[in-house]
Amino acid sequence: MKAYVIEQPGGPEVLQLRDIPSPEPTSDEVQIRVRAFGLNRAETYLRAGKMGDITTPRVPGIEAVGEVIHDPAGVLRPGQRVATAMGGMQFSRNGSYAEQVTVLRNNVISLDDTSLSWEELATLAQAYLTVWGALDKSLAIQQGQTLLIRGGTSSIGLAALTYAKARGLTVIATTRSAANTQRLYEMGADEVLVDNGDIAQRVREVTPPGVDAALEIVGAPTLRDTIKTLRPFGAVSVIGLLGGPPVVEQFHLMQDLPAGTRLNFFPSGLLGTPALPLHDTPLPWLAKEITAKRMPSIRTRTFAFDEVRQAHRLMESDRALGKLVVLL
Repeated sequence: MKAYVIEQPGGPEVLQLRDIPSPEPTSDEVQIRVRAFGLNRAETYLRAGKMGDITTPRVPGIEAVGEVIHDPAGVLRPGQRVATAMGGMQFSRNGSYAEQVTVLRNNVISLDDTSLSWEELATLAQAYLTVWGALDKSLAIQQGQTLLIRGGTSSIGLAALTYAKARGLTVIATTRSAANTQRLYEMGADEVLVDNGDIAQRVREVTPPGVDAALEIVGAPTLRDTIKTLRPFGAVSVIGLLGGPPVVEQFHLMQDLPAGTRLNFFPSGLLGTPALPLHDTPLPWLAKEITAKRMPSIRTRTFAFDEVRQAHRLMESDRALGKLVVLL
């Protein structure tokens, strides 16, 4: 099979298309023919050497959609449409930048009951599973609540925005550029704030009691300010590190954490583990909602398999304003 391989850290040019064997699945694995995959910052971090030394060739990619080739246990049938994310892809096993991928069965979700195209299905797995984990499992969002999304124009920020609106929440989203405000309004935001790093007071002007929940995608640089937007017993979940390393210097539990509020970090590595099984994920429902145009797509551009390098350049330019996908 053809796959992109990284043999040394560097820019997009180190992504080399090679012919490599397709691993046969073991009893707890499934072999999938990849039809499309979404692009994520985690793959650029791996490629650049920011996720440890590259001592052996690595196939990047942490999500894919496609058709089952072989499931030794017979749980999934050949040709079945599925999505997969995480489960060690690109770290302890080959990733999804390939014609085929062998993954843990616990990290596979059936998408049988949808007619959504492969390129649209490729926008769902990593972004919406992470959003589901953070919003539903960590923050326990409810219809009628108000949610702040710090970093709204990232692909995961847009996924959070569209998902929260579909769930009946009021959403305040931020962007660092005034030029991107219209994009957020078009995707459903009720209020958009241009982020200068200090927005807590402006959030309080929009909703004086504070927000019920906040999704922190920028990370450590804005976390203290995000926490200040919470109402008593509100909560913030950190899911992104767009602003740099995940270190908050001299965090004061009494001064920086308002009374009764909660702070957590949601890692997508939990997906498919015993702590967070994927049997009740919203991906099939999301596919139906997008097919019926009750939810907007977050996809902004589709690339061919031989255009992965160009896709990485666009992703690193911060001009994508949505999800980039590769269609095989």
